[in-house]
Amino acid sequence: MAFLWIVSCFAFISAAYAAADCGSPAISPQVTGYARIVNGEEAVPHSWPWQVSLQQSNGFHFCGGSLINENWVVTAAHCNVKSYHRVIVGEHDKGRMSSEKVQILKPVKVFTHPEWNSRTINNDISLIKLATPAILGTNVSPVCLAGTSDVFAPGMKCVTSGWGLTRYNAPNTPNKLQQAALPLMSNEQCKRSWGGSMISDVMICAGASGATSCMGDSGGPLVCEKDNMWNLVGIVSWGSSRCSTSTPAVYARVTELRSWVDRTLATN
Repeated sequence: MAFLWIVSCFAFISAAYAAADCGSPAISPQVTGYARIVNGEEAVPHSWPWQVSLQQSNGFHFCGGSLINENWVVTAAHCNVKSYHRVIVGEHDKGRMSSEKVQILKPVKVFTHPEWNSRTINNDISLIKLATPAILGTNVSPVCLAGTSDVFAPGMKCVTSGWGLTRYNAPNTPNKLQQAALPLMSNEQCKRSWGGSMISDVMICAGASGATSCMGDSGGPLVCEKDNMWNLVGIVSWGSSRCSTSTPAVYARVTELRSWVDRTLATN
């Protein structure tokens, strides 16, 4: 992951908009267990239509992200997105980008949470405002954002996706989008693995069940299904340097960060 993968490693979205137009893929996902990512599986092409690949100008994938409306993408602050990076939507196989109907978009501005702390990894969230809107359709559509008062209980099976390494020492990231089903954990459970001082209220943990996120998945989604819609509950943040599938991965907790997202979108 383009960070410490430690230890060593809208315009304002209204309730009506969110209910009608987000979290419902035109192509249905199929998730085993509801799975590289580590011990995951290839996703059905375009079944996670909000999945974004953040790339260097030479096409190197370094982080993931999630489309939350046609003008905005959410990712991790530690991905350190710049205006010269590329935001790719509608992609499944990054080895065959020329044959896929991808959209190559550019950031016009990046907003990082004012309380982002690279030492504690708290508030690991950035918002990318796109220079031109994404064209929504079968392969490109937004995810719903978890609401401030939403509850996603420990034990609930959720899904993370990305083009991150399928093992910590793999020479390259996979070309095809991977997914894995992971159970949410309470922060109390997570602290038993990571220690009480490392896990804060703006983090949520998942995994320790045979699959995990890994380097290159940073900034990408952890989504949970609620009322037949997929909600962005976590943003891939940090975890085991060896991408251990028995250690929980840690995500930025969207319910705690939603109010900042709403304020940012409303004023920009």
